[in-house]
Amino acid sequence: MPFTPTRSAGFDRLQAFLPDAGRQYAETRNYDDGPGRGNVSQLSPWLHTGLLREHEVLEATLREHGARAAEKFGNEIFWRVYFKGYLEQRPSIWRSYCQQRDTALTALDRNAGDRTAYEEATEGRTGIGAFDYWAQELIETGYLHNHARMWFASIWIFTLKLDWTLGADFFLRHLVDGDAASNTLSWRWVGGLHTKGKTYLATKDNIARYIGRHPDGPLDAEGLATDASALTEPEDHGRQAPDLPGPAGSESYAEPYALLLHDEAASHVPLDLPKPPALVIGAARPGARSPLPTAKPLRSFARDAVANGTEAARKAWSCPHAEWSPQTPLSDLLTPHGIDLVVTPFLPTGWTRDALWPALAPLAEEGRLVQVLPDLQRATWPHATAGFFGVKKKIETAMREARIVGA
Repeated sequence: MPFTPTRSAGFDRLQAFLPDAGRQYAETRNYDDGPGRGNVSQLSPWLHTGLLREHEVLEATLREHGARAAEKFGNEIFWRVYFKGYLEQRPSIWRSYCQQRDTALTALDRNAGDRTAYEEATEGRTGIGAFDYWAQELIETGYLHNHARMWFASIWIFTLKLDWTLGADFFLRHLVDGDAASNTLSWRWVGGLHTKGKTYLATKDNIARYIGRHPDGPLDAEGLATDASALTEPEDHGRQAPDLPGPAGSESYAEPYALLLHDEAASHVPLDLPKPPALVIGAARPGARSPLPTAKPLRSFARDAVANGTEAARKAWSCPHAEWSPQTPLSDLLTPHGIDLVVTPFLPTGWTRDALWPALAPLAEEGRLVQVLPDLQRATWPHATAGFFGVKKKIETAMREARIVGA
C-alpha cells in the first residue's frame, strides 16, 4: 500500500479501514496477507509522524463500533502510547541501545564471519525463505506486518545469532513508521529483555498458520532455532518519574512565537493551539535514526510529512514559514522575525529529541520553550511503569481524562 505523507491521506486510510476495525480486526489481525493486506490498519506511518493522533483514531473507531467491538483495535493503539511512556520513564534504555548498536557496528569491521552473516541477513540471502522475503519486502516497501516483525526479530536473534541492536537498527533504517520506543522495546521483548526472561520463538508451524493466505506463499521457514534463551544485559534500567509538561494555557502564548514541527509531530491541527504562531518552522531529521544511511522511502515520507505539515500551517494562519536544516543555527530563523519563544509538540526520548535538543535546551533553560503534550499521553504515560497490563487497566480512565468522545 502506498503511504502518502499528508494528513488527508491518513484520514482516507482511516475511513477505508474503519468498517473492519471492530470484530473483523480482532479475528484476523495476526494474519499476514501480503503487501496488499487490508486486515490491519497500516496507519502507523501517519501516527508516527503525528499527521494523525491516537485520540483521533480512537474516537473514530468508537463511533463506528462502540467500546466492546473496538476493544482489540483500541488496545493496539494503546500499545503505541504505552511503549512511548515506558521509554520516557527509562531513557537509559535508548542510550544503552545506541551505545551497543555503535559498538556492534564497529565490531563487524573486525570479524569477517559476522560481517558476512549480517550482510546476508540485511540483503535477504540467508536461505530461510520467509526471512529473506521479509527482508526484501522491508527494503522495497518500508513496511512489515507486525507479526512478520516479531518472526523476523526472533529469527535474527535466536536462529542467526546476530546482535539484536543491529536488527533494530536495520528496521529503523527502513521502516517508514520506525519509532524509537515501539521498535526498541519490541526487539527487547522478543529477546527477553523487556519482560525479563520471557522470549518469543518463531516456529515453522506458527508462520505457516498465519501466512496461509499470502499471495507469494507458502513461505519456507526451515531450520529455525528450537530454543530461545533470554538475552541478558549488565545494566538495570531503573525507572524515573517522567518530567511531563502540564497543559499549556493561553498565557503560554502571550508573545509572538514560532511553532516548530518535527518528524514525530508534523501537523498543527491536533495541537488545537489557542493563538496562531508568527512563524512556522519545519525540522525533519530522518537521518538521525542511525549512523548508517537511512532508506529513501522513509526519508521521503518524513521530510514530505514535515514539509506538507508546515505548508498547511502556513496556509491556515497566513504566516511565514521556514525549514530548519541541521547546518542552520535556530537563531538565524528566529531573530529576523523578532521571535524569542518556540512552541513545539513534545519531544519524546529517541533520535528526534537527540537531534533537536542541543539547540532547544538553552531555550528551555531560559523559559523560552513550550512543549505541548497531548492529553491522552499525559493521562496514560504515568501508568506505563511495568508491563502493558498496568496501562490496559487504565484505558477507560485515561480516555475519559483525555475527553475522548465515546469513551
